[in-house]
This record gives sequence, structure tokens and C-alpha cells, in this order.
Amino acid sequence: MKRHTLGAALAMALLSGASTAVLAHGPGGGHHGASKQEQTDWGIAAERKQAQRSIDIRMDDKMRFTPDRLQFKLGETVRLRIRNEGKLMHEFVIGTKKELDAHAEMMIKHPGMEHDEPYMAHVAPGQTGEIVWTFNRAGEFDFACLIAGHYQAGMVGKILVEATHGKK
Repeated sequence: MKRHTLGAALAMALLSGASTAVLAHGPGGGHHGASKQEQTDWGIAAERKQAQRSIDIRMDDKMRFTPDRLQFKLGETVRLRIRNEGKLMHEFVIGTKKELDAHAEMMIKHPGMEHDEPYMAHVAPGQTGEIVWTFNRAGEFDFACLIAGHYQAGMVGKILVEATHGKK
């Protein structure tokens, strides 16, 4: 099956009333490089060698991320290492609240939905995933685990990207 962007695939699923998988959860734990360089409202994928720093994030079966708040400077490229310390599958997905709300709703309706985007890491128990991302848009963004029920249980966090020199 041809891979589509998350937005296009969600639109296809909504328009077709599909109950089968239209997106692909990638095996492993996220992207180790930028296989897709597509600008989003919250930034763009980057290569590992471009990362200016690394951030360790833990997730667990209490449906929480630690830390659950991240702060970056506009233009900063970071390597997010996401460790699943639970016994359940979890994921880390960056987006706007609107995008995450829509995706979480789709995941409840189609729990077998698959997806694979550079701003997502699907991480098996005891494993570590990785996202390398350039935050080139200022603002407040979100991250979440969108596996059915996890988002609704509060498995969410906030990202603040500060504009430099007082600009937003």
C-alpha cells in the first residue's frame, strides 16, 4: 500500500468510510533520520547529525510522559529519545491539539489504523524510539500517545517553541 501523509490518509478514511487500515505504524521505534522532509505547522524532520541536543522522554503504563513539558528555541533541532518503560505499546506523536484530537478520534474508530510519519514514534515495551525534529515554527504545540484510550487517559504533553529576539 502506498504511504500517504497523515492528513491525506485521514481525509481518505473519512471520505471513504474505511474500516481498514489506511496508514502505517512503523515497526521499531520511530525514525533515525528524515525519511520524509515535509513542513508541518510544528516543524520539519531532520537528520540525526543535525541535532544540537538530545532529550530523554519516558512513557509508562500510568499513561504519562516524563517530562510532559518541553521547551525549545525557534530553529532548534533536537533528538528526542523516547523510552517505553511500560508493558503496553505506546507512541509519541507531535502535533497541534486540533490534529491530535482528530487523530485520536480516528484511532478509537479504527484501532488497527497504521501510520508512519517522522513526527511519530511507535515504541514497544522496554524499547526506545527516536524522533529528530527541527522546531522552525514558534508557538505552543502538543505531543501525545494516540493509541486508543491512552490519549483520553491523559497521555499528553506540551511543547513551547520560543521565538528568538522577542518575535513570535
